[in-house]
Amino acid sequence: MHKVKRFRVATYNIHKCRGLDRRVRPARIADVLREINADIIALQEVVSVEGKTPEEDQAQFIAASLGLDYRLGETRRHKGGAYGNVVLSRLPIISARTYDLSQPGREERGCLRTDLEVRKGVTLHFYNIHLGTAYLERRRQARRLLEGDILKGHGGMRIVLGDFNEWTRGLTTKLLSRHFECVDARLHLGRRRTYPGLMPFLHLDHVYFDRSLKLEGAALHRSRTALIASDHLPIVADFRLDSP
Repeated sequence: MHKVKRFRVATYNIHKCRGLDRRVRPARIADVLREINADIIALQEVVSVEGKTPEEDQAQFIAASLGLDYRLGETRRHKGGAYGNVVLSRLPIISARTYDLSQPGREERGCLRTDLEVRKGVTLHFYNIHLGTAYLERRRQARRLLEGDILKGHGGMRIVLGDFNEWTRGLTTKLLSRHFECVDARLHLGRRRTYPGLMPFLHLDHVYFDRSLKLEGAALHRSRTALIASDHLPIVADFRLDSP
């Protein structure tokens, strides 16, 4: 019987696999994720062009390199392929759905909800989110997340994570903090700032979770490879699933 007591999650904006050296290297991103060894991974800014070189279909290439299943949540087309959020998982994937968070006149944004079986009869809803860079845009997106059907009415446990593009305590942070626990950057990561990787001065990436989940630890992954592979650094969190 499939049964999980502990699992590790990560969120990572991979910047189209373009590193700080301006080189596009999906294999380098896969190396960083191999270092992390997470069970469930949320990636943002992923490009997947089918039928070309393996490196151009970044979602498939990274998933195959790690031996993980994956789902792609397309937010827009890019160079003839899909661009958006990706979830990689070692746990069985039950279903996946993409929600459009785009606002008129702004770059397309989305939320990929992936439903995972953590043990028989127990579902984890894993929300991979990439919000906009404008203040009013994020306010509307926050309300869309919490007032509509995206985060409500599905049963099971929830983890909401990704690149929220919110470096101050704005509406998104306030609303999500009312409903979820949060990986506190100062308490768990040892620093408030996580972006950009080499000399961070902003905190854009966040992990929120239901109170029924127990956070055992969290870290900002700062290996030598991670410092060059993308302009973001991965956030890693370990959870314990208590017996029902």
